[in-house]
Amino acid sequence: MRFWYRLGYSTAEALFHGFFHYRVYHRERLRLVENTGALLASNHVSMFDPPLIGIAFDYEVHYLARKTLFDHPVTGFFYPRFNALPIDQERPEMGSLKRIIRIVKAGEKVVVFPEGQRSPDGTILPGEPGVGLMIAKSRVPVVPFRIFGAYEALPRGKKYPRRSRISVVVGEPLKFTEEELATKSREGYRALAQRVMDEVARLEIPPEP
Repeated sequence: MRFWYRLGYSTAEALFHGFFHYRVYHRERLRLVENTGALLASNHVSMFDPPLIGIAFDYEVHYLARKTLFDHPVTGFFYPRFNALPIDQERPEMGSLKRIIRIVKAGEKVVVFPEGQRSPDGTILPGEPGVGLMIAKSRVPVVPFRIFGAYEALPRGKKYPRRSRISVVVGEPLKFTEEELATKSREGYRALAQRVMDEVARLEIPPEP
Protein backbone atom coordinates (compact mmCIF):
# COMPACT_ATOMS: atom_id res chain seq x y z
CA MET A 1 0.00 0.00 0.00
CA ARG A 2 1.11 3.54 -0.70
CA PHE A 3 1.71 5.91 2.22
CA TRP A 4 -1.55 7.92 2.23
CA TYR A 5 -3.74 4.90 1.56
CA ARG A 6 -2.02 2.94 4.33
CA LEU A 7 -2.52 5.87 6.71
CA GLY A 8 -6.24 6.01 5.97
CA TYR A 9 -6.51 2.22 6.09
CA SER A 10 -4.75 1.98 9.46
CA THR A 11 -6.86 4.79 10.92
CA ALA A 12 -10.09 3.13 9.78
CA GLU A 13 -8.96 -0.23 11.14
CA ALA A 14 -8.17 1.26 14.55
CA LEU A 15 -11.47 3.16 14.66
CA PHE A 16 -13.74 0.32 13.63
CA HIS A 17 -12.02 -2.42 15.61
CA GLY A 18 -11.59 -0.21 18.67
CA PHE A 19 -15.03 1.39 18.90
CA PHE A 20 -17.38 -0.73 16.82
CA HIS A 21 -16.19 -4.34 17.30
CA TYR A 22 -15.78 -4.64 13.53
CA ARG A 23 -15.99 -8.15 12.14
CA VAL A 24 -16.02 -9.67 8.64
CA TYR A 25 -17.88 -12.92 7.97
CA HIS A 26 -16.94 -15.22 5.07
CA ARG A 27 -13.78 -13.27 4.28
CA GLU A 28 -12.45 -16.42 2.58
CA ARG A 29 -14.83 -15.73 -0.32
CA LEU A 30 -12.67 -12.76 -1.28
CA ARG A 31 -9.99 -15.19 -2.45
CA LEU A 32 -12.32 -16.13 -5.33
CA VAL A 33 -11.67 -12.71 -6.90
CA GLU A 34 -8.13 -12.18 -5.63
CA ASN A 35 -6.59 -12.31 -9.10
CA THR A 36 -9.26 -10.53 -11.11
CA GLY A 37 -11.00 -7.20 -11.31
CA ALA A 38 -14.34 -7.02 -9.53
CA LEU A 39 -17.16 -4.75 -8.48
CA LEU A 40 -17.72 -4.84 -4.71
CA ALA A 41 -21.43 -4.11 -4.29
CA SER A 42 -22.89 -3.25 -0.89
CA ASN A 43 -25.95 -1.79 0.77
CA HIS A 44 -25.46 1.85 1.74
CA VAL A 45 -26.60 3.17 5.13
CA SER A 46 -23.76 5.35 6.44
CA MET A 47 -20.76 7.49 5.57
CA PHE A 48 -18.76 4.69 7.21
CA ASP A 49 -19.62 2.22 4.46
CA PRO A 50 -16.73 2.71 1.97
CA PRO A 51 -13.91 2.12 4.50
CA LEU A 52 -15.89 -0.72 6.11
CA ILE A 53 -15.65 -2.57 2.79
CA GLY A 54 -12.10 -1.41 2.07
CA ILE A 55 -10.53 -2.74 5.27
CA ALA A 56 -11.92 -6.21 4.55
CA PHE A 57 -9.05 -6.42 2.03
CA ASP A 58 -5.31 -6.41 2.73
CA TYR A 59 -4.56 -4.45 -0.45
CA GLU A 60 -5.80 -1.26 -2.08
CA VAL A 61 -9.26 -1.00 -3.62
CA HIS A 62 -11.04 1.92 -5.28
CA TYR A 63 -14.11 3.90 -4.24
CA LEU A 64 -16.65 6.25 -5.78
CA ALA A 65 -17.17 9.71 -4.31
CA ARG A 66 -19.41 12.66 -5.10
CA LYS A 67 -17.72 14.86 -7.68
CA THR A 68 -18.21 18.07 -5.67
CA LEU A 69 -16.12 16.69 -2.79
CA PHE A 70 -13.03 16.95 -4.99
CA ASP A 71 -13.47 20.73 -5.07
CA HIS A 72 -12.94 21.05 -1.30
CA PRO A 73 -9.29 21.73 -0.32
CA VAL A 74 -9.18 18.97 2.34
CA THR A 75 -11.21 16.18 0.74
CA GLY A 76 -9.85 17.20 -2.65
CA PHE A 77 -6.36 16.41 -1.35
CA PHE A 78 -7.13 13.14 0.42
CA TYR A 79 -9.75 11.49 -1.78
CA PRO A 80 -7.52 10.85 -4.81
CA ARG A 81 -4.87 9.43 -2.46
CA PHE A 82 -7.48 7.06 -1.03
CA ASN A 83 -8.29 5.85 -4.58
CA ALA A 84 -11.61 7.71 -4.72
CA LEU A 85 -13.05 8.24 -8.20
CA PRO A 86 -15.26 11.31 -8.83
CA ILE A 87 -18.78 10.69 -10.06
CA ASP A 88 -21.74 12.99 -10.61
CA GLN A 89 -24.65 11.29 -8.84
CA GLU A 90 -27.25 13.53 -10.47
CA ARG A 91 -25.97 13.15 -14.02
CA PRO A 92 -23.45 10.29 -14.32
CA GLU A 93 -20.99 11.06 -17.10
CA MET A 94 -19.98 8.42 -19.61
CA GLY A 95 -16.35 9.47 -19.13
CA SER A 96 -16.51 8.60 -15.41
CA LEU A 97 -18.28 5.31 -16.07
CA LYS A 98 -15.75 4.37 -18.75
CA ARG A 99 -12.91 5.10 -16.33
CA ILE A 100 -14.45 2.80 -13.69
CA ILE A 101 -14.97 0.05 -16.28
CA ARG A 102 -11.38 0.46 -17.48
CA ILE A 103 -10.07 0.14 -13.90
CA VAL A 104 -11.92 -3.10 -13.12
CA LYS A 105 -11.02 -4.59 -16.50
CA ALA A 106 -7.38 -3.89 -15.60
CA GLY A 107 -7.74 -6.17 -12.56
CA GLU A 108 -8.63 -3.67 -9.81
CA LYS A 109 -11.55 -3.70 -7.35
CA VAL A 110 -14.10 -0.88 -7.10
CA VAL A 111 -16.59 -0.44 -4.25
CA VAL A 112 -20.06 0.47 -5.57
CA PHE A 113 -23.44 1.10 -3.98
CA PRO A 114 -26.18 0.04 -6.42
CA GLU A 115 -28.87 1.91 -4.44
CA GLY A 116 -27.23 5.18 -5.48
CA GLN A 117 -27.75 6.84 -2.10
CA ARG A 118 -27.64 6.18 1.63
CA SER A 119 -30.83 4.59 2.92
CA PRO A 120 -32.73 7.09 5.12
CA ASP A 121 -33.99 4.39 7.49
CA GLY A 122 -31.49 1.52 7.16
CA THR A 123 -33.66 -0.58 4.84
CA ILE A 124 -32.34 -1.86 1.52
CA LEU A 125 -33.40 0.29 -1.44
CA PRO A 126 -33.92 -0.78 -5.07
CA GLY A 127 -30.92 -0.96 -7.37
CA GLU A 128 -30.33 1.88 -9.82
CA PRO A 129 -29.31 1.39 -13.48
CA GLY A 130 -25.85 3.00 -13.21
CA VAL A 131 -24.23 0.01 -11.54
CA GLY A 132 -26.12 -2.30 -13.88
CA LEU A 133 -24.44 -0.51 -16.78
CA MET A 134 -21.03 -1.06 -15.15
CA ILE A 135 -21.82 -4.77 -14.75
CA ALA A 136 -22.93 -5.17 -18.36
CA LYS A 137 -19.97 -3.31 -19.85
CA SER A 138 -17.18 -4.58 -17.60
CA ARG A 139 -18.25 -8.25 -17.37
CA VAL A 140 -16.23 -8.74 -14.19
CA PRO A 141 -17.37 -10.64 -11.08
CA VAL A 142 -19.67 -8.81 -8.69
CA VAL A 143 -19.17 -9.58 -5.00
CA PRO A 144 -22.18 -8.73 -2.80
CA PHE A 145 -21.59 -7.36 0.69
CA ARG A 146 -24.05 -6.52 3.45
CA ILE A 147 -23.18 -4.13 6.25
CA PHE A 148 -24.89 -4.50 9.62
CA GLY A 149 -24.71 -1.93 12.43
CA ALA A 150 -23.40 1.07 10.49
CA TYR A 151 -26.86 2.66 10.36
CA GLU A 152 -27.04 2.47 14.15
CA ALA A 153 -23.52 3.92 14.39
CA LEU A 154 -23.88 6.87 12.00
CA PRO A 155 -27.18 7.13 10.10
CA ARG A 156 -27.87 9.61 7.36
CA GLY A 157 -28.35 13.14 8.72
CA LYS A 158 -26.36 12.60 11.93
CA LYS A 159 -23.01 14.29 12.57
CA TYR A 160 -21.72 12.27 15.51
CA PRO A 161 -21.35 8.49 15.69
CA ARG A 162 -22.75 6.22 18.38
CA ARG A 163 -21.23 2.99 19.61
CA SER A 164 -22.53 -0.05 17.78
CA ARG A 165 -21.37 -3.47 16.68
CA ILE A 166 -20.58 -3.34 12.96
CA SER A 167 -20.34 -6.48 10.86
CA VAL A 168 -19.73 -7.05 7.16
CA VAL A 169 -20.96 -10.24 5.49
CA VAL A 170 -19.33 -11.26 2.19
CA GLY A 171 -21.39 -13.14 -0.39
CA GLU A 172 -20.39 -15.47 -3.20
CA PRO A 173 -19.38 -13.73 -6.45
CA LEU A 174 -22.39 -13.44 -8.75
CA LYS A 175 -22.61 -14.93 -12.21
CA PHE A 176 -24.74 -13.38 -14.96
CA THR A 177 -26.00 -14.96 -18.17
CA GLU A 178 -25.00 -13.69 -21.61
CA GLU A 179 -28.60 -12.62 -22.12
CA GLU A 180 -28.52 -10.49 -18.95
CA LEU A 181 -25.21 -8.87 -19.89
CA ALA A 182 -26.28 -8.19 -23.48
CA THR A 183 -28.92 -5.66 -22.40
CA LYS A 184 -28.71 -2.14 -23.76
CA SER A 185 -31.79 -0.69 -22.07
CA ARG A 186 -32.15 1.31 -18.88
CA GLU A 187 -34.60 -1.26 -17.51
CA GLY A 188 -32.16 -4.06 -18.30
CA TYR A 189 -29.40 -2.25 -16.41
CA ARG A 190 -31.81 -1.67 -13.53
CA ALA A 191 -32.62 -5.40 -13.47
CA LEU A 192 -28.90 -6.25 -13.17
CA ALA A 193 -28.50 -3.85 -10.25
CA GLN A 194 -31.66 -5.18 -8.62
CA ARG A 195 -30.42 -8.74 -8.86
CA VAL A 196 -27.30 -7.64 -6.95
CA MET A 197 -29.41 -5.95 -4.27
CA ASP A 198 -31.58 -9.06 -3.94
CA GLU A 199 -28.42 -11.06 -3.21
CA VAL A 200 -27.25 -8.41 -0.73
CA ALA A 201 -30.61 -8.65 1.06
CA ARG A 202 -30.23 -12.43 1.44
CA LEU A 203 -26.94 -12.13 3.34
CA GLU A 204 -27.21 -12.61 7.08
CA ILE A 205 -24.76 -12.77 9.98
CA PRO A 206 -24.16 -16.50 10.53
CA PRO A 207 -25.13 -17.92 13.94
CA GLU A 208 -22.35 -18.34 16.45
CA PRO A 209 -21.26 -21.99 16.89
